[in-house]
Amino acid sequence: MYNHICESDNHYIELTKLVKKDIPKTVMRALEEDLGGEININNDITVNILPKNSKAYAQIITNEEGIFCGTDWVKEIFKQLHQSVNLTWHVEERQKIKPKQLLIEIEGSSRAIITSERTILNFIQTLSGVATKVSHYVSLINNTNTKLLDTRKTLPGLRTALKHAVICGGGNSHRVGLSDAFLIKENHIIAIGSIQKAIESARSMLPDNTIEVEVESIAELIQAINAGADIIMLDNFDFEKTKQAIKINNKRVPLELSGNINDCLISKLAQIGIDYISIGDFTKNICSLDMSMRLKIK
Repeated sequence: MYNHICESDNHYIELTKLVKKDIPKTVMRALEEDLGGEININNDITVNILPKNSKAYAQIITNEEGIFCGTDWVKEIFKQLHQSVNLTWHVEERQKIKPKQLLIEIEGSSRAIITSERTILNFIQTLSGVATKVSHYVSLINNTNTKLLDTRKTLPGLRTALKHAVICGGGNSHRVGLSDAFLIKENHIIAIGSIQKAIESARSMLPDNTIEVEVESIAELIQAINAGADIIMLDNFDFEKTKQAIKINNKRVPLELSGNINDCLISKLAQIGIDYISIGDFTKNICSLDMSMRLKIK
C-alpha cells in the first residue's frame, strides 16, 4: 500500500525528486520578481552604477542559532544569473549553526553578488527558519515513537522547498499534494453522506492507496475504525479526548493528531503514545532566521 507519509523510502525519494525539479522554477520566479520580469542583471538599475568588470568579495553570516537549509537554492541563483562566481561553503545542509558563524564566502562579479543578495537571503533565511522551528519541536519528543509531520498549509509556490526544510529540521513530510493519497475530511463526509460511504468509494477507486480520515469526535473515530481507515486524524482533540481515543483505538489504526499543538503540550502527547502529530505552524507562520551579507571591494 502507498504510504503518503515520508517515513517510507519511496515517498522520500519522490519528494526529493520534486524538490530538485522545483528549485529552478522557484529561483526563476524569485529573480524575475526582482529583475523586471526577466533574468537580466542589467535590469538592476542601481547595481549598474558599478563598473561592469568590478570584482567583490562577500561573506554571509548568521546572527542567530539554528539549523541551516537552502544550499541548492543559492547555487541555482548564480547558475541562472549566468555569472562566474565562486562559492566557498562553511556550512552543510541540516547543520546546526551559531551566532556570528561564517556560512558562505562569495567571490566574483560585484554586480552579480549585490543583485543576488536579497534573493539569497530570502531563501536561506526562510528555509533555515522552518528547519530551526521543526528541530525545536523534534527535541521535545526525543525518546518517544511519535513522528512530527508538516501539512499543506504552505506559502504559495514554496511547498516543496518548505517540506525540504521540515525534513532538514528532523520532521517528516505529509502528502505533498491532493494526488498523493486520500485524506477524507469534514466536507467530503458531508458531501457523500457518511464516513463508511467515503471510505468505500475511495477503496473502490484506488485500492492500493492510503486512506486517511479526519474525525472530530469519538463517535466518528469508531466509525472510521470500523469502516477500515488506514490512518485516522484526530482534529482538534484536547489532551483528555486524545487519551480516550488512543485507548479506544487500541493500536488498531495509526493515529494522527492535528490542531492546537504547542511546545508545552507536545511532549505530553508523545508520551501517551500518539503515532503522528501534524503541525501547520511549521510552514504557515514562519520566523526567518537572521542572516546578513557583508561586501568588500577587491
